[in-house]
Amino acid sequence: MLVSGLVSVSLFILAATGVSGFTVTTENADVRVKENDGADLTCSYSADFGADARVEWKFDDLKGSQTYVFYDGKPTGPYENRVKMYGKNLRFSGVTRKDNGAYDCEVSGNGKFGEKRIKLTVLVPPSPPVCRVPSSVTTGKAAFLSCHDNDGSPPPTYQWYKDGTLLPTEPHKIAAFKNATYNLNSDSGNLVFPAASKADSGQYYCEAVNEAGPPQRCKAVTMEVRDLNTGGIVAAVIVVLLLLALLGFGIWFAHKKGYLPSEFPTKPKSNVVYQPPSLYGGEDEDGDFKQKSSFVV
Repeated sequence: MLVSGLVSVSLFILAATGVSGFTVTTENADVRVKENDGADLTCSYSADFGADARVEWKFDDLKGSQTYVFYDGKPTGPYENRVKMYGKNLRFSGVTRKDNGAYDCEVSGNGKFGEKRIKLTVLVPPSPPVCRVPSSVTTGKAAFLSCHDNDGSPPPTYQWYKDGTLLPTEPHKIAAFKNATYNLNSDSGNLVFPAASKADSGQYYCEAVNEAGPPQRCKAVTMEVRDLNTGGIVAAVIVVLLLLALLGFGIWFAHKKGYLPSEFPTKPKSNVVYQPPSLYGGEDEDGDFKQKSSFVV
């Protein structure tokens, strides 16, 4: 009596809340398979959908893009030669890293709709990461070291080594690193020294790690932390001042010896001297003298 009473109460609650009993399930909601291997995504549903239920598969790359893999009883263009359905399940003949993402099994029938999401992780070993380590840093200045790999799937985590010693992500929890001042992000691969000291000098390299294969490391690079060379700066200033003084002396000496013009050249003056016309005559254009005036005694 108690059991039947509980079942009646449960059915009453489902009817009152509008929640139906139909379900969509899978045997494995987290499929992990090596690149180029085959993969099966399973899907099953309750009888509430009816014998003619429609099943479709959709892919979500988890970056905002969705597309159908199997629609209207056949695979879509990008999947035609490597995907097929057996029963209600989806089978890949060979997966690539581009297949990483989530797959939704959508079931509709008898006026009902349900879906089940399955995550597919394609396992790809990491490649040797690209590391950037500054060769020289001034004491007290920030130093930024980066490490990244584009191939590994799932995305690798990163660990840094200094002089062959693994740097912990939380140095303050380890006695040997209690004086360390760096910040290490194992997900992004960034190693940051907000204010580098001479103790931070050394050889650094990074490893990319995931479950698909062995760790891969970059080539070690030496980072040297140096004090600000104030003596060198003062010497450089003195040299510049001496050069300016020599330049000024050279200009003064050349001017004194007359090697430089005393003033800028001006527009040359005309050599033509104005001569007023003669009152008594002069030469005509042919050079002959002609009388210009006469008088009577």
